[in-house]
Order: sequence, then C-alpha cells, then structure tokens
Amino acid sequence: MSRLLVRNIETLVSCDARDSVYEQVNLYCEDGLIRSIGPAEPEADEVIDGTDMLCYPGLVNAHHHLYQIFSRNLPQVQNMELFDWLRTLYEIWKNVDADVIGLSTMVGLGELMKNGCTTVFDHNYVFPAGAGDLMGAQVQAAERVGARMHLSRGSMDLSKKDGGLPPDSVVQDVDQILADSVECIQRYHDASFQSMHRVALAPCSPFSVSAELLRQSAILAREYGVRLHTHLCETKDEETYMLESRGIRPLAYMEELGWIGPDVWYAHGIHFNADELPLLARTGTGICHCPISNMKLSSGVARIPEMLEMGIPVGLGVDGSASNDGSNLLEELRVAFLLHRLNSSDVAPSAYQMLKVATMGGALVLGRADEIGSLEPGKCADFFLVDSRRLELVGACVDPSAVLGTVGLKGAVDLTVVNGEVTVRDGRLTRVDERALADEANKKAMSYLEG
Repeated sequence: MSRLLVRNIETLVSCDARDSVYEQVNLYCEDGLIRSIGPAEPEADEVIDGTDMLCYPGLVNAHHHLYQIFSRNLPQVQNMELFDWLRTLYEIWKNVDADVIGLSTMVGLGELMKNGCTTVFDHNYVFPAGAGDLMGAQVQAAERVGARMHLSRGSMDLSKKDGGLPPDSVVQDVDQILADSVECIQRYHDASFQSMHRVALAPCSPFSVSAELLRQSAILAREYGVRLHTHLCETKDEETYMLESRGIRPLAYMEELGWIGPDVWYAHGIHFNADELPLLARTGTGICHCPISNMKLSSGVARIPEMLEMGIPVGLGVDGSASNDGSNLLEELRVAFLLHRLNSSDVAPSAYQMLKVATMGGALVLGRADEIGSLEPGKCADFFLVDSRRLELVGACVDPSAVLGTVGLKGAVDLTVVNGEVTVRDGRLTRVDERALADEANKKAMSYLEG
C-alpha cells in the first residue's frame, strides 16, 4: 500500500458540489485514492509540507490534438481560418508515425502536467497507412510521464476526392475503421474505477467523415460502452458546408445519426443557435470549450454563459497545439474567464465557475464525475499545489477560489500529483529528464517537418 500525506495545506479548494473550501488542512491518500481531508495526520510513506500552499483538483483537459505539438508556430498558417489551415497542415500531418506520436504526446502531457493538468483527452484522427501502433505509442508515453489519459480512435473517410479536406493517404474505409476501433477498445480501454487510460470513438468532423461512419461509430461505441466525440459547430464555414451539402444544420444532422446524449461531447460548439441549446441541455450532451483556439482561428465565441445557466455539461480544452499554440490549461482557464467577461459582462461565469469547468466540467464530459474533478474522500488523488508566497501572487490570494482565473499563474505549479504519485515537483517533471526529452523531441520535430 502506498500512502501520501500533504500536511498543513493553507487552503484547499475542493470544487465539490458544496463548493467546500478548507483552511489549514491535511490531505491523506492511499493507493491513489483520497482517504481523508481534515485534521487527521496518519503515518505515510511520503509526507509533503503544504504550508502556505494552495491546493486544487487536477485540471481535466477535455480536447487536445497532441500530435500537433510538432507543427506549432508555423508561419505559413498564422493568418488562416479553419478550412484553409487544415488543408495546409494535412500535408504535414500525413507523415506522422509512432515515433512522432509518442514523443509529441510525452512533450504535451509533460507541459500540461507542469501546469496542473492531470487528465487529458487526446483527439487523434490522423492514422496514415503504415504509421504503426499510434495508440500504443500514446499509452506508453502517458505511462512514462504519469498522466491519466483518454485516447481516441479518431477517423476520416472523406478525402479531397470525396469533397472532404484531407489527402487520400490519411483516410480509410468504414469497415477498416470499425475493425480497428474494436481492436483498440479491446486493447486499450480500461473501464475500471481509477483507470489510467480509456478509449473514445471520435470521427473527426461532419465535413471529413461520411454519414455511415458516424452512424456505425455510434452503434459500435454503445455496444462496447465507450464515449463518442467529434468537432461540431466550430465555424460558419462548417454550417454553410452542411446546409449546402446535406440541407440540414450540423446538430440536427448529428441527432439523426444517433450522436446525441450523455455519452457524447462535442469540441467547440460555437455556432449553436438559441433553439439548439435546449436539446443539448435536455439530453445531457456535452461541450468542450476551447477559447484560445477559437480566437486564434477567428472561429467565434461560444455561448458558454447560456450553456452553464441551462445545465449543459461544459468542459475546458486546449485544442490542437497548432491552433493554440501551447498546452497550458491554466492559461485556458484565465483566457476563458476574461473572454466571457468581455463578451457577456455581468452574466459571464465567475473565475471560480471557470475553475469548476476546468475540473468537474471536464470530468462530466469524460464520464468520470465520480472519480476525478474534485477533491473528496473516495476520489482519485489527482491535484496540484501552488505556493501562495510567489512574487506574482503578492496581494492576490484573498480569494484562492478565484485567483487562477483573475490573476492566473505565471510559471509551472509547485507540485502535481496523479493517482497519488508526485509527477511534478518544484515545477519539474519527476519521471523524465526534461532536457533530454526536449532535445530528442526537437530533433524528431525537425526531421518530421523537413520530410
């Protein structure tokens, strides 16, 4: 049995249903689960001094594209919107292989964990022929850095010749996709409580996959008890494409194909109209909000205040590292708070509400609200600590529940714990040599881009 005790935490923000905030408290964990929050001070294998520390639940990143780490900050795409951006970058992404996926996943997960993120959903939908076991490479990468990870068997079956955006080399036929989806679920999906990796089925988007692939993926996902994810209502171009090619709005199209319900969550969800939001609320269909990517690609502002008011499950995501161009969910949290203050004034979510979107919201859309997203006995020991004595936080910690949204954090967190294990200590990864990883990843990135 492994035992971890964090003593004398100055403030613990639980993000539980009661919005409990604890002062001068101990946090005790056994075998990766929280056992107590309070004055008790059991014996432990590792004792961490939490004096002057602020403690928060681990952030949950509900939408990312980790393979894009190696194609961020490219000058040729900086002023493009989504469709042109995708057409340009697919010519690079068609060359991904297991080495690219493995190293980019380690880099992205490491950057996320250094900024308080403990659970990551990665939406990979680029599976070139002969690229190797891409999902296996991601599982190994997550195990090396210690992250809790949700993988996707993403897919595309409409290439340029079919009216889609990607090149022929990264699309597959429906039968091939479904067969590989079954194999991936059987090999990598762990549905047990406290599991470290799960699988979702995630066709890319309505403009790069066929109706048949969407329909069959929904049937298969429910047969195997896994979740469904795709991009939806990200841009007006997508809306126009769907109206012209299908004669129907994107959400109505997805509803016809079985893509609605509490086991479904969409990335972005910017361009829903007022008549569509009640359907999301009534069915428990979730949304992952990706504000920085939405701004970078000039896609628009999602109706997050209305969604939260209506009870629609909303999580927070970094989105692709080539449309962000970073992997920092703490930054996303603050930007989301400020964006909606600008756009919605006094009806915008508070800074604390955005923290809950980044924690319990993400847990809800991933189907793990009973395991992660808040600090409570019986839940997974996923959390991070920030020293309140930092120069950048002087005078700012009068409201620890809000400070991550209002002031934000400059630099890495002091400590990140995933499943009861310290994965970041003093702002540095504990399981890997950061410099060696960066050097290896940079070399691979350069050869990949040159190729």
